[in-house]
Amino acid sequence: MGTAGRSVRDSLLDAAAVLLVERGYRAVRMRDVAAAAGVSRQTVYNEFGDKWGLAQAVVIRDNDRYLDGIDRVLSEHADLYSAVTAAVLFTLETSADDQLKKAVLTGAGGDELLPLLTTQAEPLLFTASARIAEHAARHWPEMDRAALTEITDAAVRLTSSHIMLPSAPPEKIAHLIARMVTRYLAAQPAMADPA
Repeated sequence: MGTAGRSVRDSLLDAAAVLLVERGYRAVRMRDVAAAAGVSRQTVYNEFGDKWGLAQAVVIRDNDRYLDGIDRVLSEHADLYSAVTAAVLFTLETSADDQLKKAVLTGAGGDELLPLLTTQAEPLLFTASARIAEHAARHWPEMDRAALTEITDAAVRLTSSHIMLPSAPPEKIAHLIARMVTRYLAAQPAMADPA
């Protein structure tokens, strides 16, 4: 059905996100999502295939919205160190307040969604790493592209681990990761791969 510029898919994802937070994955039924969005249950199946496909789509959309925020944060800083610090801090603070991520990480209503952020998170991590590396390459074109891609992947994975198991205040982690990124990139000419 979609309303006022919103597609059926967006309506379904909105409904599913609310229900996942309220009830947990195990208690959400496709018919509940359909009813909340004002469509038939078959429409939900046609759009997502099954409940797992729907849950993946909700998490992927949430990740895309987060990456839009990262693009904004990175664009606000001229130097790499402050950009990385701000991006990591944004990530940790946003994740701490994200009800959907909390539902996934805590296993509310069952821990079935946890793999979307852990063992089956490759699509999310790959997308985040690629998009952030692309942004950084446009903003700082003088940097070695291969090194930037490598360190972005490491920084994204390290930040993700701190989302799931914080070991220090967000500010401290943000500065730690920013130091790691800038030192790695600064050392690249001396560490060029001979292959």
